[in-house]
Amino acid sequence: MKTLLAALLILGAAGMARAEVTAGKPAPDFVAKDVTGKTHRLSDYRGKIVVLEAYNLDCPFCANHYKTGAMQALQASVTSKGGIWLVVNSTAQGNPSHRAAAAARAEFAAQNMKATAWIDDSAGTLGKLYGMKTTPHMFVIDAQGTLAYQGAIDDRATAAGDPRTAKNHVKQAVEALMAGRAVPLAETKPYGCGVKYAD
Repeated sequence: MKTLLAALLILGAAGMARAEVTAGKPAPDFVAKDVTGKTHRLSDYRGKIVVLEAYNLDCPFCANHYKTGAMQALQASVTSKGGIWLVVNSTAQGNPSHRAAAAARAEFAAQNMKATAWIDDSAGTLGKLYGMKTTPHMFVIDAQGTLAYQGAIDDRATAAGDPRTAKNHVKQAVEALMAGRAVPLAETKPYGCGVKYAD
């Protein structure tokens, strides 16, 4: 009985390690370093729209968004208007999909990313803080620091074809915020590959 109770407590603690964030509430502040060594704090970006993208190019769902150029176009659309886009790779060290800083910088360039920065989250701190479940799992934070949207990038849960034919929830959320309108859809279920955390 004691063994069963101990196992349940361990499982409960593991479940609590991954937080859940809710649209309409303040987005958790964070401090994270990118693959160039620069520190990023959410609080530093108050007054700007911030997009967080859970990323792993080895995931076919992510890869399709990049090979078609759809993700880069969306990144450019946000950053060219003053928004911040952070690619967050929470893949643990030791996993074949982990990227050391030099490899990450090379991949950033090779994929022609238009993001503000690639966050090295191999410890899983940021991913777990936001409850990132899949790649991609998307988060849009408004200029006041409120989580405006979280969930799937679009309504087309497939790893093939052109994502630009889908209804893009991130694009809709950002455009609504920039126009001073309410976000049409605040939460959806993310799709893709599970985030490869250390535990």
